[in-house]
Amino acid sequence: MNSIGPKLSRLRLDSEAYEALRQRVLHRDGWRCQSCGTMANLEVHHQHFRSRLGDDSEANLITLCAVCHAGAHRVSSV
Repeated sequence: MNSIGPKLSRLRLDSEAYEALRQRVLHRDGWRCQSCGTMANLEVHHQHFRSRLGDDSEANLITLCAVCHAGAHRVSSV
């Protein structure tokens, strides 16, 4: 008996749909880094990385500035 179930598909949007989602996340987060509060150099971060089966969903995305975004990736790779 195989205990491994079928591979779950994850939501991956095309570039146009992803850009619309990215704009919604930036708006939702008030155009501020959710870590330090700055409004400069904003990026949208996948909290559960795509490389670890994270999907392109609003619930999985958060606004971070470039510095905090880089820090989030450094902490996660350790």
